[in-house]
Amino acid sequence: MTDLVIRADKGGVVQLTLNRPDKLNALNVALFEALEAHVADLEKNPAAVVVLRGAGRCFSAGHDLGDIATGEKLPRPNYQSHVIERLADLPLPVISAVHGHCYTGALELALVGDIILAAESAKFGDTHAKWALTPVWGLSQRLPRRVGTYKAREMMFTCRTYSGRQAETMGLANQCVPDTEFDAAIDALTAEIMANSSFSHAANKRLLTHTDGLPIGAGLSHEIYKGEGRGPDMEERIAGFGRKK
Repeated sequence: MTDLVIRADKGGVVQLTLNRPDKLNALNVALFEALEAHVADLEKNPAAVVVLRGAGRCFSAGHDLGDIATGEKLPRPNYQSHVIERLADLPLPVISAVHGHCYTGALELALVGDIILAAESAKFGDTHAKWALTPVWGLSQRLPRRVGTYKAREMMFTCRTYSGRQAETMGLANQCVPDTEFDAAIDALTAEIMANSSFSHAANKRLLTHTDGLPIGAGLSHEIYKGEGRGPDMEERIAGFGRKK
């Protein structure tokens, strides 16, 4: 693994930091290869929570336009979208922690987060139309599921930039905090998640993913007949609650 993505482990939390700060963490093929290596390891050795963030001034300025202009050499067709899907499909909560720039390809990457935590300095935007491009990393599907189809159209057609507070208001970000409280907010959120059952987190994530877009009857049937039921830590957790009482 290269240092284009830095991994830090702390008590079950894995923090993956995009690490091209001199290029505003612009997303090139080499960075995706580093990210894929970490995702592959997490598929084999799951953590409790993953936090994806950027080093330096921002989360990421987006897809490296220099790479696009010179012609990217991809390991396989649709490579970046496959890496993004693997990250999104990890059977554990993924948090995208966004400060500073988060444009276009970076927004597509951030949208894999089950939760998006934004700093007030965050600047979100989709600029595909500015460059005569269309999304290929999932934005056309994930963005409207977060903000609604007509807000997504506004973002895609205007190429506007939205602040962290605006992102929170429209539902793109779950929460927006002052930059001075950003790291503390990440720690608090991960601690709150880790206090609960990793079995439930994985099962609930699969349940939400598998029923997304289904009519309510089909979704309810899936929940009843294909839900994963009780986890191995249920009895211990309930017993612990009884002891506290």
